[in-house]
Amino acid sequence: MSLSERIVFQPFVWRGTRLEGGAAILCRNPEDAHRRIEKVRAGILSVAGALVVRMQVDEEAGDYGEPEFLERIGCVPEMDE
Repeated sequence: MSLSERIVFQPFVWRGTRLEGGAAILCRNPEDAHRRIEKVRAGILSVAGALVVRMQVDEEAGDYGEPEFLERIGCVPEMDE
């Protein structure tokens, strides 16, 4: 089993009255993801909101660990935790 860490920046955008996920971006590390959050905060990235999620992944086995939510900004869907 070959586990690796994945850090994902997930933006959200309004489509009419619905909040939808945009294209998820795989980040090199938490700092890279944090820089993206700062761009949202500064208005450089035009999205309704965003999440940064870290998880352990075994792509060969198709196993994904529990997500750890590192950062959240703006409008994001409610998550059952």
